[in-house]
Amino acid sequence: MSQQTVTQNEKSWAIVSVLKETTDDQQLERTVPEVSKIIDEWHSKGKFILSGPFDDNKTSLTIFHGSEDEVRKFHEQHKKVTSDVLDTYVYQWDALPVLSLL
Repeated sequence: MSQQTVTQNEKSWAIVSVLKETTDDQQLERTVPEVSKIIDEWHSKGKFILSGPFDDNKTSLTIFHGSEDEVRKFHEQHKKVTSDVLDTYVYQWDALPVLSLL
């Protein structure tokens, strides 16, 4: 992975995803390849991303670093693929003071 200089326009962001109640396992499994592709594209640019589920198996958190335009594009791609199965919300890291304690 190549190192990139962080620009002043880049910030830390978080996407919180919540599984819709009407989602079944097959619907969720169909989104996995496309979500993996979006994450792989982010990684291929040398960008940081970390994600994982919470214990309730209905909610997940994705943390990443980028410019507002990059994040908007990432979120749009993510929503396009997952909107049938997940509700997603994007926040600037500073907007989540509880997570800053971690």
